[in-house]
Amino acid sequence: MRAPFLDHIVLIVRDLDASRAFYEAALAPFGSRTVDYGEIGLGMGPEGSEDLGLREGSPRAPMHVAFLAMDVATVHAFHAAALEAGGTDNGPPGRRPQYHERYYAAFVLDPDGNNVEAVCHTGPTADEVPPSPSASDT
Repeated sequence: MRAPFLDHIVLIVRDLDASRAFYEAALAPFGSRTVDYGEIGLGMGPEGSEDLGLREGSPRAPMHVAFLAMDVATVHAFHAAALEAGGTDNGPPGRRPQYHERYYAAFVLDPDGNNVEAVCHTGPTADEVPPSPSASDT
């Protein structure tokens, strides 16, 4: 597994309460928690790694944020939870061999139009049985 490079990222969101509800649900499969930093916003992530910041304001342009999943089950759970929380499907769980042979990911648009991804770098190859019948090569 490769070492992380980014320390943290802050998304500016129109409605902090709506975004908090979305991300708390979508990131639950990662064991995420929320830390309220008061006026500077929220930190989200697994305990000790609350590296996603949310701050209310006027977003300038949508961003792409990818969360590292340790297995394909987490990718599926993220996608289902994010859709249930009001996200918009932007790519179902499946292989993405255009990135590399074991790249397995799902994409959802958050309430501000940010492209949020869960990615597992140890997913099945084309020769291996996919983890579920709904997996696709999109």
